[in-house]
Amino acid sequence: MGLFGLFSRKKKEELNEGLAKSKESVFSKIARAVAGRSTIDDSVLDDLEDILVTSDVGVETTLKIIKRIEERVARDKYVSTSELSALLRDEIAQLLLESGSEDGESFALPEGKKPYVIMVVGVNGVGKTTTIGKLAHQFKGQGYSVMLGAGDTFRAAAIEQLDIWAQRVGVPIIKQHMSADPASVAFDTLSAAVKAGSDVVIIDTAGRLHNKVGLMNELTKIRRVMQKVLPDAPHEVLLVLDGSTGQNAFEQAKQFTAATEVNALAVTKLDGTAKGGVVIGISDQFKIPVKYIGLGEGIDDLQLFRKKAFVDSLFGE
Repeated sequence: MGLFGLFSRKKKEELNEGLAKSKESVFSKIARAVAGRSTIDDSVLDDLEDILVTSDVGVETTLKIIKRIEERVARDKYVSTSELSALLRDEIAQLLLESGSEDGESFALPEGKKPYVIMVVGVNGVGKTTTIGKLAHQFKGQGYSVMLGAGDTFRAAAIEQLDIWAQRVGVPIIKQHMSADPASVAFDTLSAAVKAGSDVVIIDTAGRLHNKVGLMNELTKIRRVMQKVLPDAPHEVLLVLDGSTGQNAFEQAKQFTAATEVNALAVTKLDGTAKGGVVIGISDQFKIPVKYIGLGEGIDDLQLFRKKAFVDSLFGE
């Protein structure tokens, strides 16, 4: 328990540092909005709405949050502006819970699924390959055997980058030549993983946003071919989004959720942006749990998403 407490404090510090730009932006705006005001009235709520929308929380999610706070204020009769941050934390944490985001405590794999297959999707430049490498590192650190599949055969650089990560982490990789059939790579990777008794398989996919029909067909084919080896694969379809792109991340989420059954999100590059609110909006609007957040370039800078810690860090005093 003591070690876990130390680990938690360390991760909390990293989270605070990673979200510093977002927190400074949001919190300074809230402070200005409530300056000289004693109660949460319509004027304060109008200002708060603007703050959340400009922090890339998204219009629909912002309206939900404002409505919840309005209801709390009406129910409690008198609510001072000093309580606004606490109200925000409560309502946003509840919103994330309703979206399916659970607090991750460790990089543990579910029982009874071996190998556990993760198919990673997302456009080029969002940190997809880096996220795969960091995930492999975390799983290996938990004592799991990991195998990677270089299924982004559209770019030679993608295969090379994943190969470098495999060497860095010290895990095997299955790869073919550029322009090879991605589904063939996925089939070979799962076959090799089953033979080797691997615990987890992480398969990269092409990062180009071609037309929706083409994207859907390619990802559907990869899934279908994987299921020839493991009928319930993939167990997780992880969509990687760049948090610093704000509203563009919403559009990417819309494209990929229409093309395949995404059931987990990783939001990267949150340390370099003031757009941390995008995590809240995407989770709420797409009803897909955020599982991981990226807070830096280091190999250990991929954190499990903990909704309460995230909201406390973003809106806390």
